[in-house]
Amino acid sequence: MSDKRMTIVKRAVQEIKDGMNVNLGIGMPTLVANEIPANFSVLLQSENGLLGIGPYPFAGAEDPDLINAGKETITTVPGAAYFDSAESFAMIRGGHIDLAILGGMEVSETGDLANWMIPGKMVKGMGGAMDLVNGAKRVVVIMEHVNKHGESKIKKKCSLPLTGQHVVHTLITDLGVFDFTQEGMVLTETLGGVTVEEIKEKTEAAFTVAPELMGVK
Repeated sequence: MSDKRMTIVKRAVQEIKDGMNVNLGIGMPTLVANEIPANFSVLLQSENGLLGIGPYPFAGAEDPDLINAGKETITTVPGAAYFDSAESFAMIRGGHIDLAILGGMEVSETGDLANWMIPGKMVKGMGGAMDLVNGAKRVVVIMEHVNKHGESKIKKKCSLPLTGQHVVHTLITDLGVFDFTQEGMVLTETLGGVTVEEIKEKTEAAFTVAPELMGVK
C-alpha cells in the first residue's frame, strides 16, 4: 500500500466506534478492516449476504464460498451470520448500518458522490452503493485528492454519473478531511504534512476552513 493510501486508511479507521455495524466498500475501503483495533466489537457487513467479516485468509486457507462484495476471499468471526441479498439490503434500507466507508471517483462541494461507473468503460453493476448512501446512518468517502492527471477529484459539480446527491457526511483524502454541513463543505483537518494553501490549489470545489485551521499556513 502506498504512503498516500496508508494515510487515508489510518485516518478512516478513526471514524469507526466500538459496537458499530459497518459496511466497507470495494477497493481501498476493504483495507480499513486490517486497522480496526483488536479490542473493538465491530461487525462488518457485506451486501452479498454476510454479517461478521473477519480478516483476509492466509494463502492456502481460502474458502471460495466466503467472499466480500468485491469478490475477495475473506474469513468470518465467531457469531457471523449468512443470509440472502434481500435480507442484506433490508438491513441497509432499514437503517441498521451505522457507517458506510466507500471509495469515490468524484465528490462535489454539496456532498454528491460519483463512484460506480466511468462512461465507456465496462461496468459489472452498481453494486450496493446507491442503497448504502441512502440507507446507512453515516457515509464516509475515502479517495486520493487528485487523479493520475493531477486534476482535482473534488468538484464544484460531478461530471460522472451520480451514485447519490447530498449523501456524503465526511470526505477523507490523502491531503485532508472535509465535513459537509448545512453551511457547506468545511476543511477540518490537514493530512500528510500539507498546508491549507496547497489543499486550496488542488481543490476545484469551494470550501471554508474550520476555525482551528485558520492559522495553518
